[in-house]
Amino acid sequence: MIQRHVIENQLLQGADEELAYSLTTTPWGSSPGTVSFVVKDMTAGGTDVTATVAPGTASVSGDIITLPKIKALTAGKLYRVEVKFTCSGNIFEAFFEIVAET
Repeated sequence: MIQRHVIENQLLQGADEELAYSLTTTPWGSSPGTVSFVVKDMTAGGTDVTATVAPGTASVSGDIITLPKIKALTAGKLYRVEVKFTCSGNIFEAFFEIVAET
């Protein structure tokens, strides 16, 4: 069974850093399409903060989904990034967490 969370499930990111994360969809399938993502502030009950911390759209190249840079995080908060995509007619949603630090 394929796990929904990525292997590097909980990542550390400095509040002043701006990082573009990539997800390889090979465990789920090839040539992902219909990609969407959301960033939730889990410290605030799962509030959607995508527009603030990750404005933009995801891109796809082969089996790799690249998110826009995640930035403007608040130190001490836990964020959950959910990436939804289709492969071979199936809809998948993988996720990982980011712990923001100073």
